Amino acid sequence: MKIFCQGIPRTAAVRIKTYPPLPLVVAVFRHFSTSAVIREMMAAKDGKEKAQQFTLKTPKGTKDWADRDMVLRSRIFDTISSVFKRHGGVTIDTPVFELREILAGKYGEDSKLIYDLQDQGGELCSLRYDLTVPFARFLAMNPTIQQIKRYHLAKVYRRDQPAMTKGRMREFYQCDFDIAGQYESMIPDSEILCIAVEGLTALGIEDFVIKLNHRKILDGIFAVCGVPLADVRKISSAVDKLDKMSWEDVKKEMTEEKRLPVEAADKIGEYVKMKGGVDLLVKLKQDEVLMSNESAATGIKDMEVLFSYIKSFGIQDKLSFDLSLARGLDYYTGIIYECVTSASAPPSYRPNKDKKSKPKDLDEDVSEYVGVGSVAAGGRYDELVGMFSQSKKSSVMPCVGISFGVERLFSIIKAKEDMSKIRANETDVFVMAFGGGKDWTGFLPERLKVCKALWEAGISAEFLYKSKPKPRQQFDAADKIGAPLAVILGQEEYAQGMVKVKELGLGENADEGRDVQVENLTDHISRLLVTVKGRR
Repeated sequence: MKIFCQGIPRTAAVRIKTYPPLPLVVAVFRHFSTSAVIREMMAAKDGKEKAQQFTLKTPKGTKDWADRDMVLRSRIFDTISSVFKRHGGVTIDTPVFELREILAGKYGEDSKLIYDLQDQGGELCSLRYDLTVPFARFLAMNPTIQQIKRYHLAKVYRRDQPAMTKGRMREFYQCDFDIAGQYESMIPDSEILCIAVEGLTALGIEDFVIKLNHRKILDGIFAVCGVPLADVRKISSAVDKLDKMSWEDVKKEMTEEKRLPVEAADKIGEYVKMKGGVDLLVKLKQDEVLMSNESAATGIKDMEVLFSYIKSFGIQDKLSFDLSLARGLDYYTGIIYECVTSASAPPSYRPNKDKKSKPKDLDEDVSEYVGVGSVAAGGRYDELVGMFSQSKKSSVMPCVGISFGVERLFSIIKAKEDMSKIRANETDVFVMAFGGGKDWTGFLPERLKVCKALWEAGISAEFLYKSKPKPRQQFDAADKIGAPLAVILGQEEYAQGMVKVKELGLGENADEGRDVQVENLTDHISRLLVTVKGRR
């Protein structure tokens, strides 16, 4: 009785002790069981209503990719991959998340943009920020690899402020090519720059410039200007913003936020405003103060060698030696570069009372206020592998590489592309059947048989999923997918072993097609497709 009384109101429990128990026990059970059923029903109803209350969207900074966009993006992948393969690249893959300690301390001020995964016990992990650090970790784990040309196409993740229409996203693809190993100075670096030019040119992008600098020159400039060694990376990250901010704003950040003396900032300003080519190199060599710095002198010597190689490649017209380029990532040790186009710079914008200022909310899209930014970038990182290596054999592994930003390239290419001319699928043949009368079956088994023969011959083909489709329905379906050819099974002709092959999409120039024996159909289609595709 004690167990029974638990959860029952006190008055009911008292009555159970006072009065004859059986009838009351039955009544109480009936009351509470009924209430429980009602409560369960109400809870189920509430749960169902709550389950339907969700926001149907992708997370900010991400998007779905479908049909024509996917075709265009795949074309970018294929084009860049073909350039990588042409230069002897071999591909690898690494996990989409890494141990948190692997990524920590490699990205300077941008480390705050790393996505940390929730601690669920065990190893602490983060989503990869780029493909470079995972590659360095891969090399450290495989010390037998002493030289490699590696390429990697994969997604990376950054909690940056999104600008979706400009290709600045939180989940995006990078296409990386890196050369690792001991080689003569600047030879791999020059080939990487050649790959950058070839890749962008192959994508149809001509109006680009590769901004070029050297970390050792930049470090030398900071040293002769009076920047304390401990503050070099902080000042470097400020200089790196010159493509987005005016010199006055950058100087303000250096002096007010980073506490750099104004005199030192002014000296830096004289250098970082310089740009050119071999002429700038000559000017720097004449700077006795700068050349007295060992780091700067080493960097200038490297650049002399580099300019001789890029002249042999014939790409010097695409390069600009720009002392304002800093690249904010901590792991760079030598040459650094960024590829920019006319769409890279932010739009001219002057705030006034009629215009909103740039939103501070990191989740709000800022496409209106920013440009595409650099479409490819990279540099030399000679010490990154050694940070991970536990083997003396692989403790020194010089590396240099380039990374293409696919989504940024996509935004530029799509703006120039006539997307209506891009086919979402690759169907070459639409198989149809024409007939009528009470004995007409629609030739569904026959259409299936013809499609199977085409598929086995390596020809892409489709048919309408109806047993008795009307001619107009079949032509509309073929037109919707843009199939260039139709194979028509006529009610009488097919019985005689013949089908009609007709080219589609010719408009006023359309003909009646050509009769072909079924046994010769695949050979005829294969030859005809070569002609048709070559013409379109």
